Amino acid sequence: MRHVYWIGGGSGAGKSTIARGLADRQGWRLYSTDDVMGDHARRTTPEEAPFLHEFMAMDMDERWVNRSPEIMLETFHWFRGEGFGLIVEDLLRMPRETCVVVEGFRLLPHPVQPLLTEPGHAVWLLPTPEFRQTALTSRATTGEGFTARTSDPERANRNIAARDHMFTERLREETARLRLPTVTVDLTLPEDELAERVSRVFRL
Repeated sequence: MRHVYWIGGGSGAGKSTIARGLADRQGWRLYSTDDVMGDHARRTTPEEAPFLHEFMAMDMDERWVNRSPEIMLETFHWFRGEGFGLIVEDLLRMPRETCVVVEGFRLLPHPVQPLLTEPGHAVWLLPTPEFRQTALTSRATTGEGFTARTSDPERANRNIAARDHMFTERLREETARLRLPTVTVDLTLPEDELAERVSRVFRL
């Protein structure tokens, strides 16, 4: 896995933008873990990924409205690492002559760390709540998005925001414990400076 570079972090932190720009500049392959979630869900069994299959059986209100953010955090399958092995399988099937930059919130620190045979091959972007809200608001279109399919989109959005904030704090604690590099992303950090900080972590 010496040819693999990892960009994890909280949602709305700019992972996709930074990874895409890095892949373009370096001539690397880009692998987005978001893009393969559907495929990975189909490749699992209930025994392999019980939280994922329980989630798949829920309706939209059960997923996003009726449960507390704390329960949503603890039971969300990707946050528990379900399907991470399929990411590794996909990467091992790729040619190793070209570097790969992998991005997504599914890249939890504890399963990535054992794969880091080279220093400076992973970083986690940790957005402040204000940055994440601004980023997601700029992407949103009124009446669209999956929460619009719930009975209470406002409550669903609040639940998700609270859950994702707790997830980011969990990443902050775990990366600190494992001594893995992070970048805090706030409203004062321009995109080009964020890209430069990631490049410095990667020693480019």
